[in-house]
Amino acid sequence: MIFSKKGVHVMRRERDLTTGNITTSLWLFALPLMLGNVMQQLYNLVDTWVVGRYIGDTALAAVGSSYTILTFLTSVIIGLCLGNSAFLSMAYGRRDLPAMRNGIFLSCSTIGVLSLCLMLTFYRFLDPIIFFLRVPKETVADMHTYLFYVFFGFFATFLYNYFSNVLRGIGNSAIPLLFLAVSVVLNIFLDLYCVIVLHWGIMGAALATAASQCVSGIGITVYFLKKFPQYRVTRRDMCWNRENLRSILSLSGCTCLQQSVMNFGILLVQGIVNSFGTAVMAAFAVAVKIDTIAYMPVQDFGNAFSVFVAQNYGAQKSARIASGVRCAFASVAVFCVIISSLVWLCAQPLMQLFVDASSAQVVRIGVQYLQIEGACYIGIGILFLLYGYYRAVNRPQMSVVLTVCSLGTRVALAYLLSGIAVIGVIGIWVSIPIGWFFADAVGIGYYFLLKKRQTHAKRDA
Repeated sequence: MIFSKKGVHVMRRERDLTTGNITTSLWLFALPLMLGNVMQQLYNLVDTWVVGRYIGDTALAAVGSSYTILTFLTSVIIGLCLGNSAFLSMAYGRRDLPAMRNGIFLSCSTIGVLSLCLMLTFYRFLDPIIFFLRVPKETVADMHTYLFYVFFGFFATFLYNYFSNVLRGIGNSAIPLLFLAVSVVLNIFLDLYCVIVLHWGIMGAALATAASQCVSGIGITVYFLKKFPQYRVTRRDMCWNRENLRSILSLSGCTCLQQSVMNFGILLVQGIVNSFGTAVMAAFAVAVKIDTIAYMPVQDFGNAFSVFVAQNYGAQKSARIASGVRCAFASVAVFCVIISSLVWLCAQPLMQLFVDASSAQVVRIGVQYLQIEGACYIGIGILFLLYGYYRAVNRPQMSVVLTVCSLGTRVALAYLLSGIAVIGVIGIWVSIPIGWFFADAVGIGYYFLLKKRQTHAKRDA
């Protein structure tokens, strides 16, 4: 930790979401965040493109399956960081600077240690993890190589996500985008250089990604410590405040659990996909990247919405929150309709960007997946808003419930339907949106139940 000079307070690029036009404030804050997460997805997307074009289908399948594992492990850290961001946003809304500094000390210490533990555990159990995913024998070696080297950047991933979420908690979504843009450009250059020029194969793609993650992680850490002295932790802030710790653990723990459950369910689905062979694995690897890029802006809009709600929740502005809910749902509905239409129409050319035309079976399966998922993005769009809302109003447990509803339905139906010969792999694809819509119904129902309870409470008072 770096200690601040007494009395030095420099306010830089913070956005107060408790005042001003709701629609404008939401979108100005959300747009950099949305672009940033799309760029973060480009790390693995670039690997997918380079590997698919210059190494082959087997290596492509390995990168795709690796992506699922990496997403699961990273989700633990992202979940903890998102929970901490909610705590900081509430404190920011209350203008409680000491609580914010203490929260940074508590959360950075605990999440940092956990990141190191996860990193060591991953390397210790790498082979059993690969075995658990039922990876075909011809893919195991490439997958092991890719995972071994790409995970060098895991701690840097923690640094980037932690300080990005701290900055977003105080309304700054532009700086994380800047650092990520630099690292994405670097990743593209290093990928091409390591694979095409140096001929390092799948190891080169992994090292390029790890190096780029280190640039963004270390860069944003140094920036925060230098440019935001008012949030630097002092000796006075280095205490284990029980109330703050309880609040952070509640928010971060539930959000982490929600993210982990979600991605563990995806891991289980990946295992079913792998059982259908290399062609389905390769198609799923590419299609899932396209799918994720398509709806990722909605996820980040949900995170921006969460910061908006949390700041106003801390400031006790319930009417402004209600207006924000209506604005957010309308925005997501319009966006999802547009993106769904584009993905449906462009599914084949999108697949062919990453897969050679000679791999007709891979392209066909990928198009099938994209057209089924692409028609249903509004389901996951609403779900992301519900996650953000319940996290922001200090009900993170509900996010876990919604995740269990979505993933439980998805996994159960995937196993059931894919085992029916006439349905096969299509059963996996259709189970995903069904899970989304079921969770949406539960989350919206609970929202109106809360509103009814609050109305009755006001009347009784």
